[in-house]
Amino acid sequence: MTNAAIILGNRNHKRIYPQAIRERLERHCTLLVEGNTQDLQDLLPTLEPVEVLFTGWGGPKLTSEVLDAMPNLKLVLYGAGSLKSIATDDFWTKQIPICSAWVANAVPVAEFTFAQIILALKQVHRFPGLLRKAKAQDFPEHFEAGGAFHTTVSLISLGQIGKFVAKLLQNLDVNVLAYDPFIDPEEAQRLGVTLVSLEEAFAKGRVVSLHTPWLPETEGMITGDLLRLIPKGGAFINTARGAVVKEKELIEVLQERSDLSALLDVTYPEPPEPDSPLFTLENVFLTPHIAGSVAGECGRMGQFMVDELCRYQKGEPLKYQVSKAAFQRMA
Repeated sequence: MTNAAIILGNRNHKRIYPQAIRERLERHCTLLVEGNTQDLQDLLPTLEPVEVLFTGWGGPKLTSEVLDAMPNLKLVLYGAGSLKSIATDDFWTKQIPICSAWVANAVPVAEFTFAQIILALKQVHRFPGLLRKAKAQDFPEHFEAGGAFHTTVSLISLGQIGKFVAKLLQNLDVNVLAYDPFIDPEEAQRLGVTLVSLEEAFAKGRVVSLHTPWLPETEGMITGDLLRLIPKGGAFINTARGAVVKEKELIEVLQERSDLSALLDVTYPEPPEPDSPLFTLENVFLTPHIAGSVAGECGRMGQFMVDELCRYQKGEPLKYQVSKAAFQRMA
């Protein structure tokens, strides 16, 4: 049996590797070590026989000290998304395969986004305020252009989440535009999307959904000028990262345009400053970064990593292995 360890941040063991996933994991490996990252120094002397490290949110940074304590390490399975918090230059020199559950974490984000798009096309988020004021039936201006039949949705970036959203949108009678300078046009065609410029995506999308990773190159990429292009009665959805948007300019646009809705699962900083207008603007709808895996959904990430262990043991190709090049493009 493969010797394994689970080391995570406190409180994440049962979230990422709940009982059912844990039982399956232990059918395929011998779990020699289980502990929390904050106790890492105490754990180091016990790690010598470990061949597979299961980790995730709050996992240990893979420094030379940690790696030297695991001379038999052959595989790292990260039951979460971005590897930026654990993978180091020292790790990449070892050429140890590392897998991430980023695809698993993309599933709930895509589901959340899809639901928000349908609601935004009906301008649902605008009704509570209107009804409270009128105390009777009332409808937003430009409501006649709403709904999900022959309207246009724009996706900004077609990474894994953007692709999942595009596939879900195939269930609707909507036109899907996308901005992504790195996507293969043939793949875009398979996803049923039309590639356009960033400006055109904002100008034509009744709903514009942001899926761009936060990188130095993308920080502040979404400007007020772009947001002003969204058609009347439109909506902007951000389930990516707040820093990709120039938030001050976003607030200015929302103050100018009561017809525009902003559905923000992320902000920068997160949460917003206590005096931020994002808390008081009637056309802003905040959620506390819940689009990704929460509660029971986290078990999917652990399941994906146990699946990878099974492939590794059978000598099959790893499905979710992350290369150094892909790591450098990660948020």
